[in-house]
Amino acid sequence: MKGTVTVDEWVARFRAIGLDDGAMNKWHSLFERENPSGHQSFLEWLGLSQEKIAEIRSKSA
Repeated sequence: MKGTVTVDEWVARFRAIGLDDGAMNKWHSLFERENPSGHQSFLEWLGLSQEKIAEIRSKSA
């Protein structure tokens, strides 16, 4: 088993359970509100650039 999951793989899992873009945005907002440092760590784990992380977290605030 590999140690990371790509963003595309993660999004495919969300889509497979019926989440659309709006629901995924709500998920990010909830994560950011309840555990900002965990959200940061998760986005880093996905291998996103710091610029993309900042963009996602800003939209999620």
